[in-house]
Amino acid sequence: MWENMIEAVIGLLMFVNGEIKEARLQSSMAECLRGKRTAERQYSETVSYKCWKGKAELEDNIDGSRSIKKLIIEWNG
Repeated sequence: MWENMIEAVIGLLMFVNGEIKEARLQSSMAECLRGKRTAERQYSETVSYKCWKGKAELEDNIDGSRSIKKLIIEWNG
């Protein structure tokens, strides 16, 4: 348990003033898009949501669930 692992994930990202403030692990893109639609019902000029597919470092929570600790952004500049 308690070992951080890097895996391919789908995450629902919350941006506040253009900065990522929260990343929630999602089981599928469909679940992510549903969550995005639900979250966007509470309109805020400074908050936006995006579904993202990529790699992330995950961590195990005390209740046995997993969460995104850090997004891994691959740059092909």
